[in-house]
Amino acid sequence: MNKYFKMFGFGLLIWLIPFIAGFLFFDASTQKLTIDETFFKSIMIVLSCFVGVFLLLKYFAKVKEKYLQEAVAISIIWLAINWLLDFVILLPMSKMDAATYFMQIGMRYLMVPIIAVGMAKMKEGK
Repeated sequence: MNKYFKMFGFGLLIWLIPFIAGFLFFDASTQKLTIDETFFKSIMIVLSCFVGVFLLLKYFAKVKEKYLQEAVAISIIWLAINWLLDFVILLPMSKMDAATYFMQIGMRYLMVPIIAVGMAKMKEGK
């Protein structure tokens, strides 16, 4: 499988899995959360981190060189996918402005490059 196709596909999954899981905590009839908002955000952060680490491990299992370069590439692609999909789908759904979005959600995606670079540095050390 082409590595860029894999990067893109995994980038879609890292966004899609938590997005779909989030619907489990919404009441469709009232359009409101069924649990505390802070608890919901915590669940989403933990789930997103889990999915991200899982997919990074799957991706890096096949990488044999240039680990940092791969980490930077996957980070840029995944950040772009997540931010783009959030702007196209999540912001209109939530009626959130861009500044609020970045303060409450968008900055959290920066954990992906942090973890990816950490994994790359660890693999370089082997």
